[in-house]
Amino acid sequence: MKATGAKILLVDDEPDILEIVGYNLKNEGYQVFTASSGKEGVAIAKEVKPDLILLDVMMPEMDGIEACDQIRRVPALEGTIIAFLTARGEDYSQVAGFEAGADDYITKPVKPKVLTSRLKALLRRRPTAEQEVPERMSLGDLVIDPERYHIELAGKVLDLPRKEFELLSLLASKPGKVFPREEIMDRIWGTAVIVGGRTIDVHIRKLREKIGDDRIKTVKGVGYKFEVNN
Repeated sequence: MKATGAKILLVDDEPDILEIVGYNLKNEGYQVFTASSGKEGVAIAKEVKPDLILLDVMMPEMDGIEACDQIRRVPALEGTIIAFLTARGEDYSQVAGFEAGADDYITKPVKPKVLTSRLKALLRRRPTAEQEVPERMSLGDLVIDPERYHIELAGKVLDLPRKEFELLSLLASKPGKVFPREEIMDRIWGTAVIVGGRTIDVHIRKLREKIGDDRIKTVKGVGYKFEVNN
């Protein structure tokens, strides 16, 4: 069965990658757009509003990390999935990618069937109109409104990357409940998505920097829980 025609933007400065990956994705029924630099990728993303972006890290003019960060600042692209497709496997670049707001990190070379399987898994996690949206949560001086994608802390609006928002919403949905790391990975990233072991830790650290260290507690050897400040 062919894919549902989701729009995918490929951003890579290697023409062979654009041609080969683009060809395989078109054969799966996707609408494919291409860009050869980070700067061009940001411009095209704003224009076509893709469902998913495959983004290289090392590019001239503007690298993938900066491009990802700029895309995440565009309100119309809040729901766009971003996955890095790159030959760089160093841990620090993965961490930088996730901090910039990426959803997944796929290392080249990757077999076409494996790549399309990963993309399908990512696209399945897009919210649909039929899915139930959690209700607005008031937790002390922290307000989370999943329907509006809106967070306020002591009356000040917080701008969180999508995965940080989803992680905070999950933990805050049941204050005091300990969420095991495996459940967090499954609920936020999906079982078919392979990410580095430090992914959750990076997102927790970034959240603590923004909402305070005392709200998200570490339960050693298990996972994390959210506690309400009185």
